[in-house]
Amino acid sequence: MTTAQLTERIVNVAGKPIFVSEAGTGPAVVMLHGGGPGASGVSNYSRNINALAPHFRVIVPDMPGYGRSIKGVDQADPFGYLADTMRGLIDELDVDSAHLIGNSYGGAAALRLALDTPDRVGKLVLMGPGGIGTTRGLPTAGLKSLLSYYTGDGPSRDKLAAFIRQYLVYDGASVPDDLIDLRYQASIDPEVVADPPLRRPSGLTALRTLWRMDLTRDPRLKHLATPTLILWGRDDKVNRPSGGPMLLNLLPNAELVMTAHTGHWMQWERAELFNRLAIEFLGDER
Repeated sequence: MTTAQLTERIVNVAGKPIFVSEAGTGPAVVMLHGGGPGASGVSNYSRNINALAPHFRVIVPDMPGYGRSIKGVDQADPFGYLADTMRGLIDELDVDSAHLIGNSYGGAAALRLALDTPDRVGKLVLMGPGGIGTTRGLPTAGLKSLLSYYTGDGPSRDKLAAFIRQYLVYDGASVPDDLIDLRYQASIDPEVVADPPLRRPSGLTALRTLWRMDLTRDPRLKHLATPTLILWGRDDKVNRPSGGPMLLNLLPNAELVMTAHTGHWMQWERAELFNRLAIEFLGDER
C-alpha cells in the first residue's frame, strides 16, 4: 500500500476542479487510472506510488468523472476530453513534458494525449489500454460487466465485487473486502450515478463516438515516435490480450511485455514486476 508522503490539492483546469496527489521529485510522471466503477488515482496505483516516488515527481490525478474531481465526461469524444483535461492539468502544474502511465481507460487517454501533442509526452507506459480494437466485434465479458454496472437494477456492492474479482484480476481471492468497500462507496456518489463517466455510446452519434474511441483507426498512430512500453496480462478479460501485439505492430517505437496469470490490473497484481519495468524504462535516457 502507499506509504510515500503525498500532497493533495484541487487544481482548477479551465474551470474544472481536478483532484491531484503528488509525491517525490525528479522528472514528472503522470499516472492515469482505469475507468471501472469507483476508481481513483491513488487507489488504482496504491502499490506503485511508493516505488516510483524516489525516482520521479509522481502526479496522480482523479480523472474527470471519478474520485474528488469534477463529474461528467464529454460522451461525444471521451478520450479527447480526458486528454485535453490532463494536458490542462500539467499546464497548471508548470510541467512542459511528462511521462505518462495509463491503465485501461487512462491508457487510452494517455495515448490520445500523445497523439494530439507528442511534444508534451516523454515516454508512455500503457497497461491493457482501452481503444485498441475494443470497439470491433462483440465486447468482452469483462467490458459487458463494466458497462452494465449502472444499468438494470443499478449499482450494488455484489455487482462491483463480481466485476473486480471475476474480470479485473486473475486471482479474485487476492482482492480484500476493504478495497471493494472503498470503491463501492465511491461508485454510488449521486453525481456519478446520474452521469456515469464510462458507458455504452447511444443515440445518433454512437457510431461516430465508437469510431473516435478506436485508436487503432487513427492514422497518426504509425507515426508516433514516443518511446512506449506496452504491458498486458495474458488473462485480461476486459481488453483482449491480442491488443498488445496489435499496438506493438502499429507503433514505430514500442516494446511489449505480456505476463501469464495476470488480468487487467497488472500494476496491482504484479506490482513488483511493474514497478521495476516502469522505473527502468522511464529512467533510461537513451
